[in-house]
Amino acid sequence: MISLVLNKNSDLSIEERMPPLGIKELKNKVCLKVLSAGICGSDIQRAFNNKAYYYPLVMGHEFSGEVILSSESSAYRNGDKVVVFPLVPCMNCPSCQIGEYAQCFQYKYFGSSLDGGFCEYIIVPEANLVRIPEHVDIIHASMTEPCAVAFHGVKKMNILPGETGLVMGAGPVGLMAAQWMKVNGCKEVFITEVDEKKIEIAEKLGMTAINSNKDDVVDFVMKATAGKGIKYIIEACGLPITFRDSILCGSRQGKILFMGNILGNLVLAENEVSNILRKELTIFGTWNSRNVPTNNNEWSTVLDYLDKKIIVEPLISHIVPLSAGPDIFNRINKKQEYFNKVIFDLRNE
Repeated sequence: MISLVLNKNSDLSIEERMPPLGIKELKNKVCLKVLSAGICGSDIQRAFNNKAYYYPLVMGHEFSGEVILSSESSAYRNGDKVVVFPLVPCMNCPSCQIGEYAQCFQYKYFGSSLDGGFCEYIIVPEANLVRIPEHVDIIHASMTEPCAVAFHGVKKMNILPGETGLVMGAGPVGLMAAQWMKVNGCKEVFITEVDEKKIEIAEKLGMTAINSNKDDVVDFVMKATAGKGIKYIIEACGLPITFRDSILCGSRQGKILFMGNILGNLVLAENEVSNILRKELTIFGTWNSRNVPTNNNEWSTVLDYLDKKIIVEPLISHIVPLSAGPDIFNRINKKQEYFNKVIFDLRNE
């Protein structure tokens, strides 16, 4: 089978590797033919900024697949289409004992601490599988993981219908979070962005875009809301300035969700801290998502809404074969052209 391998920092290659072994290795596990796999921003950091846990590494934590081998006791049969929750919990720590697997003390993760989905075949725990409904396109299914991350964060805010939302950043996760805010009842969602193509996508999805290259975000928000600010705000860029703007744009008793992985240091000025105190802002952190209980979790909810009320097709800028992996990674890293969500299509590999 072919795999996209990170041999060392900035060194990626396509390699032939031995396929997974047979049925003896499949107790509580299944073997998948990977069908589609998305490139996450963290994969770029891992590939080019020395963020890998080990080398050589097969990255990829956003992927869909088809069951090709399972044990007789498995609930899955050959041909079943599934997505994979990439976190493998230890099942022994206090967090695992209450089903909070994302807070596991000793988890493993496909694509970072375990070889992931940038390959033709992979063996995964059966407990990590979620079935793909018939209405979901198999390419779009590989975006279940980031969509669940967005959903997990939005849920924390307990949005009341009729309020207004704001998302800092119109990347894939930001735009999915903005759609979840609307699904949860926001009458209007503002979204900030500097890239004209992403602004166009945001507007086509019904968001009110703020071009932060042209407008001061805080001034724009305060004028648009008659000085009241915005009730529900999501930071999805990871930049110190957008963290600070999130705080300054909040309404009285507003709720702010910090979702972006910050690049740099966040230093708050006196007026920014005062804004938190005097307006009684609530600030949430968020990470990952929940895949329990079975059939009634964030992943199954995402798949119910995907390709219906949550539209991801406009967020995809490139669909390429896995064999193009080294080239596409280098092009993304150089930032010499427009990229949004890039997905490997492995159906014909």
